[in-house]
Amino acid sequence: MNGTPEVKAPRVAFVKNADFNRKILVVDDESAILQTLRFNLERSGYAVVTAGDGRSAIAMAQREQPDLIVLDIMLPVLDGVEACKEIRKFSPVPIIMLTAKDQEIDKVLALELGADDYVTKPFALHEFLARVKARLRRQNSIHPAHDEAISLGTIVLDPSRQQLTVRGKDVSLAPKEFGLLRVLMENHGRVVTRQTLLDKVWGYDFEGEQQTVSVHIRWLREKIEEDSRTPRHILTVRSRGYMFKA
Repeated sequence: MNGTPEVKAPRVAFVKNADFNRKILVVDDESAILQTLRFNLERSGYAVVTAGDGRSAIAMAQREQPDLIVLDIMLPVLDGVEACKEIRKFSPVPIIMLTAKDQEIDKVLALELGADDYVTKPFALHEFLARVKARLRRQNSIHPAHDEAISLGTIVLDPSRQQLTVRGKDVSLAPKEFGLLRVLMENHGRVVTRQTLLDKVWGYDFEGEQQTVSVHIRWLREKIEEDSRTPRHILTVRSRGYMFKA
């Protein structure tokens, strides 16, 4: 791997914050980076577990149930992209991808496959820690401890179980699809703009195109509408955004 975290000053003790003992899984095959991130995260008050390859990352994610995963893309055995896809099959845990690649296509690919953020090496540790804290804070605001099911007509969305039922049948959704549907159903009868959906589901710092929302809306319609070509529930409001109708 090329690139290491950029350390511009001696290590200092960070003040423990409200996320004290939140568990973070850090996955990287370079021991120096792994230990640097572990040291600084622990000094910031987080509990840290580590893995050195993609297969181990998946196993650790299942066993440890971390609150956030920092996942390098270039990993042995199974790369970070594939590991991210596998983790997304059983967990909505926030994932920050870590890589030396800086091409836009790599960033978009990581985000489309389910990652929540993307940090390119080399990076400043204070920026990395700020992203971790922001992502955990955002996760708390999006997923409260006690979520009630949303039932609108024949569609029932249960955030606490990450479960969707349409006309009495269970429907599997990718994390971003679930997030989109949740925001739309919580605002049923009201127009939600594409930018609002980007901010709430992908994050305010997402640098991709609004077309990303349109693509995911199309996938979502294919799963919940009786005829995705003439949708009755997820409606497009021209020049404004989308609206959910029961």
